[in-house]
Amino acid sequence: MNPRKALLILVPYLWLLALFLVPFLIVLKISLSDVALSIPPYTPTLDLSAGWAGFRDFLSELDFENYVFLSEDSLYWKSYLSSLKIALISTFLTLLVGYPVAYGMANAPDEWRPTLMMLVILPFWTSFLIRVYAWMGILSNEGFLNQFLLWTGLISEPLTILNTNTAVYIGIVYTYLPFMILPIYATLEKLDASLLEAAEDLGCTRAGAFWLVTLPLSRPGMIAGCFLVFIPALGEFVIPSLLGGSDTLMIGKVLWEEFFSNRDWPVASAVAVVLLAILIVPIILFQRQQQRQQEAEQ
Repeated sequence: MNPRKALLILVPYLWLLALFLVPFLIVLKISLSDVALSIPPYTPTLDLSAGWAGFRDFLSELDFENYVFLSEDSLYWKSYLSSLKIALISTFLTLLVGYPVAYGMANAPDEWRPTLMMLVILPFWTSFLIRVYAWMGILSNEGFLNQFLLWTGLISEPLTILNTNTAVYIGIVYTYLPFMILPIYATLEKLDASLLEAAEDLGCTRAGAFWLVTLPLSRPGMIAGCFLVFIPALGEFVIPSLLGGSDTLMIGKVLWEEFFSNRDWPVASAVAVVLLAILIVPIILFQRQQQRQQEAEQ
């Protein structure tokens, strides 16, 4: 293999090793430890300084007590299920909002596309935390939304939106909408317009050509956008903490409380490992399915 190509391939693997695999192994090690009143607040069961003897003792005393505790306490599995529900619904809503926007951008005149692209990424010029705090002011009982609805006469009393799951959905959709729009737009922009013309020549209406040609060909962008929204939404902490109420149960909030309030690092690490497994397994299965489809097409 060409040394330049080998170096080019090696760089992302080293990056992945340094920023993903090593931290994951550290968290996995902590999840197999015992909680203790110390700094850091756990007793490691793996002593690397002891060499092979320490590793042998670790294997002989290995237990998954923290993971068993997660399965026995309903708080954790309910948090996982609630997080999955909120992430799935938020991803679906983001797709419903983002696809028409991306479709409009892809069909806009060429001179307007850079401006529309700038408007999509404009929120990233402001701090994420400031934007979430702004939504607290908009959705509160005395906020701009309720004041506007009262002024128009659509409602007679303020709506309770803040500190509910509805506010969490609004916050997640608003925050991650660009991550849905951009990959769909990139796919639609490359779409061959002659395919639509051919479909219409064969008798399809514009709506029929969209459902039979545009939508299937834009599926890679939709899938990429859904992954880009679902993955961070599943472990979201800031939005449910600021916009959600006490009934909003998400695993990100539980993880924060275990680390910083309860200082139970082993259990918190076990929560993080299970969360990572929930995220990685579907991605691996999806990639294998895509590879099988590509092999079948070839």
